[in-house]
Amino acid sequence: MKVLHNITAGKPRQLLKPVLFSLLGNLVAVFPFALVIEAVRLIFEPYITPGAVLQIERLWWLCAGLAGTALLIFLSEIPAYRAAYRGAYNVAAEGRAGLAEHLRKLPLGVLYRRDPGDLANMMMGDYTLVETGISHLLPQLAGAFVLPVFALAGMLLLDWRMALSMFAALPVALLLILLTSRLQRRLGSSHMRAKLNAANRLQEYLNGIRVMKAYNLTGERFARLDTAFRRLMKESIRLEGIFGPVVLTAVGLLRAGLPLLVYAGVQLLLGGSLGVLQFAVFLIVGTRIYDPLTSALTNYAEFRYNEQAGERIVKLLQEPVMTGDTGPLPSDSTVTFENVSFGYGETKVLNNLSFVLPQGALTAIVGPSGSGKSTVLRLISRFYDPDEGAVYLGGRKLSGIDPEHLLKAVSVVFQDVYLFQDTIANNIAFGRPGATREDIIRAATKARCHDFISKLPQGYETPVGEGGSTLSGGEKQRLSIARAILKDAPIVLLDEATASLDPQNEAEIQKAVNSLILGRTVIVIAHRLKTIRGADNIIVLEQGVMVQQGRHEELLAADGLYARLWRLQQDTAGFRISS
Repeated sequence: MKVLHNITAGKPRQLLKPVLFSLLGNLVAVFPFALVIEAVRLIFEPYITPGAVLQIERLWWLCAGLAGTALLIFLSEIPAYRAAYRGAYNVAAEGRAGLAEHLRKLPLGVLYRRDPGDLANMMMGDYTLVETGISHLLPQLAGAFVLPVFALAGMLLLDWRMALSMFAALPVALLLILLTSRLQRRLGSSHMRAKLNAANRLQEYLNGIRVMKAYNLTGERFARLDTAFRRLMKESIRLEGIFGPVVLTAVGLLRAGLPLLVYAGVQLLLGGSLGVLQFAVFLIVGTRIYDPLTSALTNYAEFRYNEQAGERIVKLLQEPVMTGDTGPLPSDSTVTFENVSFGYGETKVLNNLSFVLPQGALTAIVGPSGSGKSTVLRLISRFYDPDEGAVYLGGRKLSGIDPEHLLKAVSVVFQDVYLFQDTIANNIAFGRPGATREDIIRAATKARCHDFISKLPQGYETPVGEGGSTLSGGEKQRLSIARAILKDAPIVLLDEATASLDPQNEAEIQKAVNSLILGRTVIVIAHRLKTIRGADNIIVLEQGVMVQQGRHEELLAADGLYARLWRLQQDTAGFRISS
């Protein structure tokens, strides 16, 4: 049951129809054998039984029956084919969509622990193997044993000695496959790891190709991708070279049943305890009975390999998602940190942090790089839950609120803006699905991006490249702010929204930000301290600990970390590059 659960990526019920119709098709395939056996009896009977005559008319009826069974086999294969392939592609299509939805609900830490290539390969490659397992391998494996089982039952009635000799080698072949299944699993796991590593290195190569060109890391100097591909080659050869002979040996043992059958038949025939007619029947059945079993043994190794791909999907689907209550959110948008500690793995980032971010106020969080500023915003967005302590919204624990429900009340403007490969209008409307064109234009105007959008060839219907590659950094940032304005959430989180912009763009975006934050609870992270001088409260972090808190003038007067950062920025403002 575990294997069936894995090969279907957690949906074993999808196997019911494919296996059932496949079994039905293989049962129908037994009929021609019965007709052929009867035909053999009619042909040999005149030579064996004195006075018997060849019944030509009956043979013609048997030929007609064979033609009818061929049509019946064709008709029975149609539902089997449809059930197997439609079921397999349905599992893959629904599974991929379900896995994407599951990934969206997981804590970000689960995703960041994995390489992007790993998740992409699981979404496409592993589900392709699941498709093959459901559509090709499992129905064939199930059907492959129907004919031998019925043949064994019928042959036992005809002559139990010949029947046993026919299948004498089958237990040995099966035992060999079962005894080496652990070896096969280990080889398959190693091959799968090599394949994933190659996919990850290829993703890294494509993402970093600009850096490689800039630093001439081409050809032999960039060896990681070549090493990954060569390792995959070796693991592929190892998998085929070690387990392939095992399967071939099992097939050879299985087919040794035919020589055993002939030898036993000749001995019994010479001893007078077996008739010529029975011997002929066993020879006819024996020449065909091993084909489906051979196919089953050959497909079994591939089936177990595909099952490992399904197992990876099942393990990821078992990762617990972030859940919570979807009831009405508190009307009070005050955010409170109470003794919050958090770390990424073994690295501690926040230590016993406590402060209040009041409703309707602008709170700035500043500090050196690595002090935990962005982590604070991620906890407020409930991208993560604290390791210790709690974060509250209006007196209610965030860990008790469903993340998607919570984010209805939160707008986030990231430093690194990502735009989807869609039109500008649709990218802005991500903030509020169903928004009218007037709403979109109004938000774009407030975000200071309506003018540059109007100058584009197709205006708001202009498509942007993946990630917004056809727009400048400032244009993407303003579209991100327009998206947040359209969402109209009571809490706004700004993560270094103007950190990497030129002065002209920074001035425009500062105006857009002012439109966004009006009348809302705003938490902003800033490296440029001049942009947050007017904040209602400034929280200063250092190594995950709050070391200062207050307004700009108060912090300067205290002459602590904030004052040192301020003086440093004032000193470096006049720096120039010279020859």
